[in-house]
Amino acid sequence: MTETTDRRPTNGQDGSPRTGSKLKGPTGTDASPETRGKTTIADNVVAKIAGTAAREVPGIHKLGAGMARAIGAMRERVPGAGSTSITQGVSVEVGESQAALDLDVVVEYGYPIVEVAGEVRVNVISAVERMTGLQVVEVNLVVDDVKLPDEEAEGEPAEGRVR
Repeated sequence: MTETTDRRPTNGQDGSPRTGSKLKGPTGTDASPETRGKTTIADNVVAKIAGTAAREVPGIHKLGAGMARAIGAMRERVPGAGSTSITQGVSVEVGESQAALDLDVVVEYGYPIVEVAGEVRVNVISAVERMTGLQVVEVNLVVDDVKLPDEEAEGEPAEGRVR
């Protein structure tokens, strides 16, 4: 998780809050509201933003390594189990002011993988930095598979010989 600086006023002796005096400076009532207090951004929030941004890029079929995709496909078939998690295939490391992300992706056949990877990086970095204020130091992609046009989509039943 990441945190902004905690600017709670203390009396300097025992760390307890000041009482009986008007607070001034960056922590007092004279400070702008956005500088008072602390904001914490959970890792899962950054992962959701990154997963959504990656899926917006043309050429990305799915996110997640083979086993995670298989479990996600099984989960989709179970009534009431919910859909695939938006964070599937995304892992993040969040510090105080920076984030590093790893994504496992499946690319649609015919799309240039290097170009798709570059577009994913641009989209993910832009979304995470804009929405969280964190500096993204790296976005690593592992292309686990290529979705061929004649492969059946995950989660769809196979068409049998007999109807």
